[in-house]
Amino acid sequence: MPAPGRGRFEREDAPSVAVIGGGIAGLAATTLLAERGARVTLYEREEALGGRLAGCRTHLADGSAATMSRGFHAFFRQYYNLRGLLRRTDPDLARLTSLPDYPLRHSGGLTDSFARVPRTPPFSALGFVALSPTFGWRDLATMDARAALPLLDVRVPEVYERFDGISATTFLEGVRFPEAAHHLAFEVFSRSFFADPRELSAAELLLMFHIYFLGSAEGLLFDVPNDPFPQALWEPLGDYLQRLGAILRTGTPVHGVQPHGAGGVEVQTDTAVYPHEAAVLALDPGALRQVVAASPGLGTAPWRDDVAALRTAPPFLVSRLWLDRPVRADRPGFLGTSGYGGLDNISVLERYEGEAARWAARNRGSVVELHAYALDAGAEPEKVRSMLVDRLHEVYPETREARIVDTRHEWRSDCPLFPVGSHHRRPTVRTPHPWVTLAGDAIRCDLPVALMERAATTGFLAAGALLAAWGVRGEVLWTVPRAGRSPALRALGALAGRRAHP
Repeated sequence: MPAPGRGRFEREDAPSVAVIGGGIAGLAATTLLAERGARVTLYEREEALGGRLAGCRTHLADGSAATMSRGFHAFFRQYYNLRGLLRRTDPDLARLTSLPDYPLRHSGGLTDSFARVPRTPPFSALGFVALSPTFGWRDLATMDARAALPLLDVRVPEVYERFDGISATTFLEGVRFPEAAHHLAFEVFSRSFFADPRELSAAELLLMFHIYFLGSAEGLLFDVPNDPFPQALWEPLGDYLQRLGAILRTGTPVHGVQPHGAGGVEVQTDTAVYPHEAAVLALDPGALRQVVAASPGLGTAPWRDDVAALRTAPPFLVSRLWLDRPVRADRPGFLGTSGYGGLDNISVLERYEGEAARWAARNRGSVVELHAYALDAGAEPEKVRSMLVDRLHEVYPETREARIVDTRHEWRSDCPLFPVGSHHRRPTVRTPHPWVTLAGDAIRCDLPVALMERAATTGFLAAGALLAAWGVRGEVLWTVPRAGRSPALRALGALAGRRAHP
C-alpha cells in the first residue's frame, strides 16, 4: 500500500520532475506523477515511446506500410501493475487478445502444452506433470525430492539469500529434472531473461516458477497486443500523458544528471540544461551506466560502483519475414522451441496482430517472426539470420517453398543480465539522493515480479517514493503472494530450508 497523503498537488505547489527513459518503467513513473499533478518532463533518446517495446514505421519492397519492433512479448495475466498502466487508456484491455496456448516444442519431437493444465496451485504443477509428455510420474522417482522442495515455498526476498549464489543449471542438475523437461519447462524461463541458464541466478528461475506455477492462479496463459506496440499501447498512453500536462521530449538523449546539494537536479541534453526538483532514472543497464559515469556528483562511490557493475545480457536477434504464401493453418501464433540450434521461438503474426493479418490477407501470405537469444557477442548477424531461416524450414517445412517478400531485423544487446551472486549489488529504487530514484527491470525490487512487470512495478515505486516525500499518495500495487499459496507446501519448503541451514 502507498504511504498515506493527499490525493494530488495543488497547481501552485506542483514540483517539476524529470523522468529519463520512455520505456515501461518511465511511462509508469510519468503516469503516476502526472496523475498526481506534478509537472513532468519525460526524456526519451529514441523518436518513439516504448523502450524495448517501441516500434517504427517502414515500407516493404512491395510498397506496403508496416511496423517493425523487437517482436513478440507475452503479457501474462500476472502482470497486474503493467495491466493497470494499460487500463489508463484501455479500461477493458480490448487492445490485448489472448492466445490459446503456450506450446513448447523440442527437436526430439515432443511438445508441451499449457492450455489444459489446471491453473489453481498446487494442481497447476501437478497437472503439468500429469499431462506433459516430457515429464511423467515415473520421472518423479528419479528426482531428488529434497532438492526440489524449495520450489514449493518461494519467498521474496529470502529466495535471493538462499539461491542467488548458484546458477539455474546447477539447481536443476541438483534436482535431477528429466533432460527434456529441463529444456522445455525451465530453459524457456531463463531465455525470457535473454540469458544462458548456466549464468542465470537460480533465484530468478525459482521466482519465475513461483509466479507462474505455485504463486498464482493465472498459469502460463497470456495476451498479446492486437496491433503493433505503438498503435495499440504507447501512442494512446502518450496522448493521455499530454492531456495530463506532461511534456514528452522524444528524440532527446540525456547525457548527464547533476544533483544540487540542497535538492534538485539539472538534466543535460544535446541542446540545453533543464532544472528539475527531482528525477526518475528509468534506463536500461547500459544507458544507466553511461549517465551515472557522466554525472560525477551523482550518488556515493559505493553506489556508483554498484551501478557500474550492472551487466547486460548477450545479444539477441529478431528476424521478421514477409512470405508470399501462408504457413499451415494449424500453426500456433507462438511456438517456443528448444534444440533447434539457436532458434528460440517462432511467431505467426497474422494469428493475432491486425496489421500483419491485413497484409497476409491482401497477399495470401504470412508474416513470421524468429527469435534467437543469448547469442555469442562475436556472432555474425548475417550468419545468425541465415541460420534462423534454415531452422524455420526445419520446424515449418511448408515455408521452404515460400518466397521472402521482404525482411526486417533487430540485433540488440540492452537487456539486463542477472548473473549468479549479483543480487546484493543491484541498485534499488531509492538512491543516496532522496530526490532521485531508479526504475526498470534491472532494478532490485523485493516483490515477486519479473520482466515487464518488474519494469512497471519499479516505475510506480520510483514515482511513489518521490510523492511520499511531498506528502502525496502513490499507487496501490498488486503482486502474486510473496510466499507459496498452499500452507502444506509452504511447510515442506520450510523443512527444506531448515535442512539446508541447520
